[in-house]
Amino acid sequence: MTDHTDIYIGARVVYHTLGCKLNFAETATLRDRLIGYGAVDAAEDGDADLCIINTCSVTGESDQKCRQAIRRLHRRHPEAVIGVMGCYAQLQGEAISRIEGVSLVVGMEHRGRMAELLIPHLEAKRRATLCTAPETEIQTTSTRDIHTFVPSCSRGNRTRYFLKVQDGCSYYCTYCTIPIARGRSRNGSIASLVAQAEAVAEAGGKEIVITGVNIGDFGRSTGEDFLALVKALDGVRGIERFRISSLEPDLLTHDIIDACAASRAFMPHFHIPLQSGSDAVLRLMHRHYDAALFADRVHYLLRAMPDAFIGVDVIVGTRGETADYFAQSEAFIREMPIAQLHVFPYSERPGTKALAIAHTVSPEEKRERSKRLLTLSEEKHRTFYDRYVGTARPVLWEHGEGWTDNYIRVRGEGTPNTITSVMLTPEVLIKT
Repeated sequence: MTDHTDIYIGARVVYHTLGCKLNFAETATLRDRLIGYGAVDAAEDGDADLCIINTCSVTGESDQKCRQAIRRLHRRHPEAVIGVMGCYAQLQGEAISRIEGVSLVVGMEHRGRMAELLIPHLEAKRRATLCTAPETEIQTTSTRDIHTFVPSCSRGNRTRYFLKVQDGCSYYCTYCTIPIARGRSRNGSIASLVAQAEAVAEAGGKEIVITGVNIGDFGRSTGEDFLALVKALDGVRGIERFRISSLEPDLLTHDIIDACAASRAFMPHFHIPLQSGSDAVLRLMHRHYDAALFADRVHYLLRAMPDAFIGVDVIVGTRGETADYFAQSEAFIREMPIAQLHVFPYSERPGTKALAIAHTVSPEEKRERSKRLLTLSEEKHRTFYDRYVGTARPVLWEHGEGWTDNYIRVRGEGTPNTITSVMLTPEVLIKT
């Protein structure tokens, strides 16, 4: 492709990201690339030349939010070129291409070329000949063609950096389309990831969040493992904090917990997907563990790192979740010493094996179950915060707020990208 990247000089760009931390990392990498070509962030109340939307498709509600975001941005910036990427773009490219205003739909294999693929559309806009702009392009790919690992390590407009260490998933849970959207599990090498972390340290970064789809599965494409990655990253001087975005309970081994507890820089903060506290439902989901294994990991973790914040994903109303199974799940979660729940009502995903499960849960019952677990989450979150009132914790500052080592959010006017000790009082805590 001829280099016409100068078309980006002065281009005003809006970025909108939905979904997981991996999506935010990939958006931040694209933003860095466009800034390198001369683009600028559009003013909050100004017009944009280009809108980038990075989509999620983990639930039916996620799909709806993606469509709404595209339409909203087109209404706000009717003359802007709109490019759509991410999991929903991979799975439903044709449907997205029919939404008014969309110029380019990019699937997983081509997302690393998003900046270049948008050039013809921006050139047409710059010539003020939008009537002759290219037809909407769809650059998607089949799952079998998604085999490369696309590196990503950026912070966007944040203090924390997001380091992508792994992509894809070789687990096939019955409710999930992510393996279809992102392909099989693959990863970068430890050497390449350490080099990226060292570059962050040289740039003055202090915290890196390790991201991926199933990061505990790290090593499938390089013959390495996540434990070795943890130990290697802990040796990167200048990085004061590492956080692990999410680890499957069966892949969060005692050895990994011990390594984090003994480490210099890994924070007492873990996110562990549970999905259900009922063994019967876990079997229907084709999860790789049972409730007893999950409980073992949580208790072992808190013995090794007593101050750890533990966040947990739960799906309610999945096919096969009877009232009795939900009651078992709720009782199990209530007994777990965790800090917060992320609750997702189950939604039907085309092409998943869950559709073959006979028992369904009504929308009204899903809402009621969600409400009960969200109330429980608020109780646990408040209890965790209250436990640290009157204690001092180190806080890494963003803009007007910051996070302690164990992920307590506080308000304050600390200098961004600095770490200071803060006395935790009810007045400074930001409870969500």
